[in-house]
Amino acid sequence: MRLDEFIDEFERDEAAQRRRLAAEKSYAITDHLEDVERQVQQAVQDDTLVGSTAPEIFVGRSGYPNVSTGLLSPVEPDAAAEGFATSSDWYDSGLGIEDVLQRRTGLLNSAQSLSVDSVQQRGSAYDVWDGFVGVQREVAIADHPVDVEVGLDGTPEIDVGFDDVRTPTGPRASATGADLTENPHVPRSVEKTLSDDDWAAEGAMTYLYRRGFDVYDINTILSAGALGQASERSLVPTRWSITAVDDTVGQYLRGSLQTADTIDKPEVWYNEYMGNRYWVLLAPGRWEFELVEMKAPESVWNPRPESGYYLASAYEGYEGRTGYVEETAGAYYAARLAALEHLQERGRQAKCLVLREITDDYWAPVGVWQVREGVRNAFEGEPGIGQSFRETLDAITDQLPVGLGPLRRKSELVAGLQSQLTDF
Repeated sequence: MRLDEFIDEFERDEAAQRRRLAAEKSYAITDHLEDVERQVQQAVQDDTLVGSTAPEIFVGRSGYPNVSTGLLSPVEPDAAAEGFATSSDWYDSGLGIEDVLQRRTGLLNSAQSLSVDSVQQRGSAYDVWDGFVGVQREVAIADHPVDVEVGLDGTPEIDVGFDDVRTPTGPRASATGADLTENPHVPRSVEKTLSDDDWAAEGAMTYLYRRGFDVYDINTILSAGALGQASERSLVPTRWSITAVDDTVGQYLRGSLQTADTIDKPEVWYNEYMGNRYWVLLAPGRWEFELVEMKAPESVWNPRPESGYYLASAYEGYEGRTGYVEETAGAYYAARLAALEHLQERGRQAKCLVLREITDDYWAPVGVWQVREGVRNAFEGEPGIGQSFRETLDAITDQLPVGLGPLRRKSELVAGLQSQLTDF
């Protein structure tokens, strides 16, 4: 599709972008939490919760190496457990922010506190396959929700926990123990990674990815401490496991493309999801990647609203990165993975610039899964084709909330336009 035709389809509607959803939605979530509290009271009988748990767990990071580790179980007895686990199906189903919060707050986190300090320490969270951690690991490696019986100590605490990387968490209760009430089915590929006590976690992750496991499944298994050399298998906080899997798989894909031909002409792709607008620009040349986030004033994401849009960015060149991304955190690795998956499918490499506009319609954090899916699905349909990277960027500037000047000051790729124009 010609670039001008592509751009014509995206006239900015300023009135729609300034919708004030936060206030209305917060009331809806408050009402929902009252329903959850009633459901929890009905589901918990004699300090025991019997239900079907999604193939998902939660490991906290606060106080590490002393962590809170739990099983996530729908409190509604007739709920379809599969729908509560974070996955790409949420995007395909068109879930909005409120839908995600309702699903996540409908999961009771039955948790225990454990230390991951020492492999010799009694009760540590290393390669253990019995007790509470054993049940948690069985749930994590299963390919379908598993029925469990959980003993609870006290009344569940009704609260909502937010994070910019992981999905929200709902009510929490202290668990005295847990038992499986059925035998979980474990995929053969997962059994293979478990049976090899010398297989490093990075290699096991990429093996599972090549066998068709999505990153959602892999980070659950990693978080449960069920990947890696047996002497080093340990619980991994959920926030860390999400980024670790995105980064590891991304590095694998980047390595596989280093000798690939480049794309022929600059391309621009677009998607919008949950109040996030994604512009993905690809240009001929060796692999480079950058994520630039543009955060709206008067939104929860902007620490300095009086200064207008707040810009954050992170960049890597052909050889990749050696240090963790601080400014854009897990969103960087999620967006990079999505772009690399698209290029891997085409067998091409390219320079890639992802521009993420975070509007005030994105009123509550639901995790970086929406970044991953937002960029993944930007590559559906047909791109706009330009003659140069500069022309492509100029064409979308009117659609962005900031001008070329602020972008040039923040972006490595945009700042290098003049000096590298021939490369494009």
